[in-house]
Amino acid sequence: MTPTARADAARVVVVCGLPGAGKTTVAEHATGRLDAIRLRTDVIRKELFPDPEYTDEESAAVYDELFARTRRRVADGEPVVLDATFSEAGDRTRAQAIASDLDVSFTLVHVTCDQAVVERRIRDRTDDASDADVRVHRMFRDLFEPIEREHVTVDNSGDIASTRRQVDRLLR
Repeated sequence: MTPTARADAARVVVVCGLPGAGKTTVAEHATGRLDAIRLRTDVIRKELFPDPEYTDEESAAVYDELFARTRRRVADGEPVVLDATFSEAGDRTRAQAIASDLDVSFTLVHVTCDQAVVERRIRDRTDDASDADVRVHRMFRDLFEPIEREHVTVDNSGDIASTRRQVDRLLR
């Protein structure tokens, strides 16, 4: 992609949802479709805190770093896909503010998945940067603040092909 084409493609895509819902599956596919950079809080957390304790202070530092990296990348003309729970409405607002400040497109994608499917997938996953287990999923289910802004929903309850088709449709 030429530098001008890359600059024209700059945008922010936030992929949010409960742990285990399939955010990373959706974010990976979106990243490929957009020739984007994927920034994932699970990875940033382990870079900043090699032995994370998952405190509120750690989470704030992780999101601050996520947003700093997002701002730098998008200012350089790169499309960015953010892969994080984004359980707090304020964090979703901060991501949208970066897009507004830099005058680029913003898309909020909420990934959902049937409860039984999520729990099975969490138990079956191996070699993943996420430390979230079923207990963490259930905790976030109670803490996740409603999405009260324009967004699209991807239902990741089916097979990977179905999820990818949904992502393809929303990124046309």
